[in-house]
Amino acid sequence: MINSKSRKWSILIVVTLVAFITNLDSTIVVIGLPKIMEGLNITVVEGLLVITGYIISNSVFLLPAGKLADTLGTKPIFILGLIIFTVSTIFCGIANSGVTLIIFRLIQGAGAALSVSTATPTIVKNFPEEQLGFALGINATSWVIGSVAGPVVGGALISRFGWRSMFFITVPFLIICIAGAFLVMENTEVRIKAKIDWLGVLTFGLGLVSVMAALSIGQSSGWLSVPTIGLFIAAVLLWSAFVIIELRVENPLFDFNLLSYRNYTIGLIITLSYCIAYFSLPLLLTLYLESALKLSPMNAGMLIIPLSIPQLIMGPLGGKFADRFGALRMIVSGIAVLAVMSFTLGNLGPQLSVPALVIPLIIMSIANSIAWPSMAKTILSATPKDSVGSASGMYYTVLNVGRALSQTLVILIIEVSISPALVSKVIVGIGTLSNSNVKGDLIYSINFNLRVIGILFIICLILGLYLAISKEKSNAIKIKRVS
Repeated sequence: MINSKSRKWSILIVVTLVAFITNLDSTIVVIGLPKIMEGLNITVVEGLLVITGYIISNSVFLLPAGKLADTLGTKPIFILGLIIFTVSTIFCGIANSGVTLIIFRLIQGAGAALSVSTATPTIVKNFPEEQLGFALGINATSWVIGSVAGPVVGGALISRFGWRSMFFITVPFLIICIAGAFLVMENTEVRIKAKIDWLGVLTFGLGLVSVMAALSIGQSSGWLSVPTIGLFIAAVLLWSAFVIIELRVENPLFDFNLLSYRNYTIGLIITLSYCIAYFSLPLLLTLYLESALKLSPMNAGMLIIPLSIPQLIMGPLGGKFADRFGALRMIVSGIAVLAVMSFTLGNLGPQLSVPALVIPLIIMSIANSIAWPSMAKTILSATPKDSVGSASGMYYTVLNVGRALSQTLVILIIEVSISPALVSKVIVGIGTLSNSNVKGDLIYSINFNLRVIGILFIICLILGLYLAISKEKSNAIKIKRVS
């Protein structure tokens, strides 16, 4: 039998490994996209759906997954999600067409949602306040490392074993996670059964798909074209309907009452801006190294490693810093460094300069290790503990929306300087960018993207400073009242 003290750490190991794997699989296809498109003979639209389809599906199912956990218990939902994720991962590896791959990527995203939605509440309920920042720091950092390490691992596997190996590599670890969850996780008390708000799921999901589709076709079809305007109108109507439904339904997916907590609401805005910025980096760096500089997936992946490796050490320390020095101070410090480094990195040239690339990435990785765990702790501690399930689901939904938008934003900005037809070749990595003008336009667009990322981090910094100053004032008032 596992005693209670060691059980919480065993649970943390299981959910952290799952967080790493699910997010590794969400981005591992970024660097393998050219090979996937070539191997399955698919278009760039289908190729991008392989990336964003997973994220969209994951975002849509996070909220109902939390409700299912409340109804059936966390352990069965966590394990069910892992089984779905494992089986769909295998089928992704044997897919013989773009449509098949997209379908199983959608199922992957849904399976990951079932597991991720129950992971954070499990940590919050098993760890005391004085250890919570450390535990969340480890879990949150593995979440980010999985997302950033995807292109690195993918590059190494593709060069040796082909694109299908990107999916098969995680299957043994997933089986270990399923066995571990059976052994160490304890089920929570099942609350009164409540119906899932499927109408809310439908309106939110279709609204998100409409936004993504509008942003994807806007540059090529025209921002004032009928399809683009129609999709934006559909998104507004669907999300308006979603808000109305959530305000009236008995058991809402999105508990708008939680937005009355200021720190939580501002934290969600910071999360959205932060994720759009940070998760743009792997795709941008892949485009620069593979498409502009024509490096192999292996070499490109190796050069992206500095964005993830430092977090293996600094991530847990970032959680400890949050517990000791205050989460808001860590958020402000980390984001300030990220903003400066984004502008520094936005000076990439036509010739590879390893120091100019690697040094900013190392510093950004360390800064993210300081800021990210503190963000998770601040946001998830800003609401009552009995609302942590709903708060966590909303937090991860906003986070995933930011990730989905990050991919679209990169393509959108690149299409300002390069025609959509050429962007397809850029993404596929076809060696037709020898034309110096096209190559120069691509590098200019990548640098411009990096400066936009810097602006997004500045927005996060301003909001973080506001929260920090407000807390200082609040503490000063409390001290005066006591004295």
